[in-house]
Amino acid sequence: MDLYELTTDPIDINTVARWVVPPECGATVTLDGYARRFTREKDGTTRETLYLVYEAYEPMALKEMAKLIDQAKVEFEVSAIGIVHRLGRLEIGETSVVISVAAPHRKAAFAACEWLIRELKRTVPIWKKEVYADGEAWAEGETPHS
Repeated sequence: MDLYELTTDPIDINTVARWVVPPECGATVTLDGYARRFTREKDGTTRETLYLVYEAYEPMALKEMAKLIDQAKVEFEVSAIGIVHRLGRLEIGETSVVISVAAPHRKAAFAACEWLIRELKRTVPIWKKEVYADGEAWAEGETPHS
């Protein structure tokens, strides 16, 4: 059974990973994406991040997450997928996203997990604001209100 949700609560990685363990599978690959302290800018400089804030257009984000799961099942030989993304303020080290992919064989699980995080960032309306000691910026220069 697949899982996709948005939450303001801390994400329990093990719960997401164990949610997607069908008996026909031999591997689950889980990505734990979390807030890092240092961000490399496009010009090569590094900025210290104090915390992150995630916002989403929730109805569309959930719809897009479901579409990604459906598409991944067509593209890769996988059986079950869990995607949970956190919203709100996250401190350094806190988990922002967990993606777990169960498959009969690990190669497909790894490939699908990599594809899912790339497509999630590209297509799902979830925005990340990085707050620094000297200011703040929305990732990729976008704001959720523009």
